[in-house]
Amino acid sequence: MDASIDQGLRSYMLGVYNYMAVALAVTGVVALVAANMFFTGLAGDGPVGLTAAGAAVYQSPLQWVIMFAPLGFVLALSFGVNKFSASTAQILFFAFAAVMGLSLSWILAAYTAASIAQTFFISAAAFGALSLWGYTTKRDLTGFGTFLFMGLIGLIIAMVVNIFLQSAAMEFAISVIGVLVFAGLTAFDTQRIKLSYYVGDDGSVAKKKSILGALALYLDFINLFLFLLRFMGDRR
Repeated sequence: MDASIDQGLRSYMLGVYNYMAVALAVTGVVALVAANMFFTGLAGDGPVGLTAAGAAVYQSPLQWVIMFAPLGFVLALSFGVNKFSASTAQILFFAFAAVMGLSLSWILAAYTAASIAQTFFISAAAFGALSLWGYTTKRDLTGFGTFLFMGLIGLIIAMVVNIFLQSAAMEFAISVIGVLVFAGLTAFDTQRIKLSYYVGDDGSVAKKKSILGALALYLDFINLFLFLLRFMGDRR
């Protein structure tokens, strides 16, 4: 019985990571395509300009739609997944990844391609190590997760406040704290996803659990990458 559970758990976690990897690939491709549609001068490391399509998006209220659309998908998946079929949840997850790519296309205009690539590989290495630790550790990270959630709330408040203050020192502190919070959440979420596995789940339930797990790890990775990029990336 233990062997069957162990094999089932490995298959379950592999499914989670596969969903996450595909979603990241979708985000990257959409971001690259959208950036080339919206911006000029991406080939070099100098300043970029807006294309006609870029002006239509970033000089109109449409930019807010693109910015907040991913949040709508996250809320729909998080709170409505039990109402959806497994196939619908999967479609929504990959649609979310595509919309996220659209909303993150500005990164390619704000930072040099070399620094984006460098930060991505550093983020991937850090994420892999942290997720592995969260999967293998015998320590219960539940209390740690509560602390991290409180830190995340404080981080969001600080980011809103700094929109008005525009403090460089506060911006740096937010970046550092953001990296620490999402590094911790990567380990916490991995353990939480591992513990959510139940050998008696039917195929549909297991698939929806995998998608929700992939969503959590995807968000951890994206945020870890963005906060690292804030103080590691070279701006154009």
